[in-house]
Amino acid sequence: MGEFVNLTVADGVGTIRLDRPKMNALNVQVQEEIRAAAVEASTNDEVRAVVIYGGEKVFAAGADIKEMAEMSYPDMVKRSGPLQSSLSAVAAIPKPTVAAITGYALGGGCELALCADYRIAAEDAKLGQPEILLGIIPGAGGTQRLSRLIGPSKAKDLIYTGRFVDTAESLRIGLVDQVVPAAEVYDAAVAWAGQFSGAAALALRAAKQAIDAGLGVDLHTGLEIERQQFAALFATEDRATGMKSFVENGPGKARFSGN
Repeated sequence: MGEFVNLTVADGVGTIRLDRPKMNALNVQVQEEIRAAAVEASTNDEVRAVVIYGGEKVFAAGADIKEMAEMSYPDMVKRSGPLQSSLSAVAAIPKPTVAAITGYALGGGCELALCADYRIAAEDAKLGQPEILLGIIPGAGGTQRLSRLIGPSKAKDLIYTGRFVDTAESLRIGLVDQVVPAAEVYDAAVAWAGQFSGAAALALRAAKQAIDAGLGVDLHTGLEIERQQFAALFATEDRATGMKSFVENGPGKARFSGN
């Protein structure tokens, strides 16, 4: 698909693979290729869940600072919107997503990982938002997604200090969800994503949309979002299949079509 970012599909699992040596720096081209891969993963019916992966050595060490250093204020006024939206395209994938984190996930790399529903990290991985050390702040969702994930005080600590976080702390504060040996990160992520390859795709989409949309509204509005998504699923084939299978065979035995 792209020079540095590609989507491959196997057994219902799509892998968005970053491959820009040496550190997967997120320059403008990589940002736009991430967007394209996310859109393809969203619309490809063969993809039932998605792994975001930077390879065995590094997830993504952040933005391309050499490129960014040459940008003026007017330049960044124009670029900041597309920068945010390129990663938000990953967050908007209407399917389960998991970040397989090796090496470093820093700055924009951490922000990319935050766009996933679930994060699996190598034992020696380092995460963080070190933008403050460059005299700036996170600009691709870090101040917003990080605070929603781990709480404002912990997010402020990481963003104010710019420090790197090891996986023991990342697991403790909820920045990552699972820690495995480095050699097992990708396989663990594929295994997590693979459990959804035969799941009710429209129900998963509805669950993700209800949770994500509900995070930004009051409880009353969130409950209404949930109600609408819940009721809409009664128009799907998979709802009829799942309930019929439950009545006849018990839970967990339905074979869904994704419709």
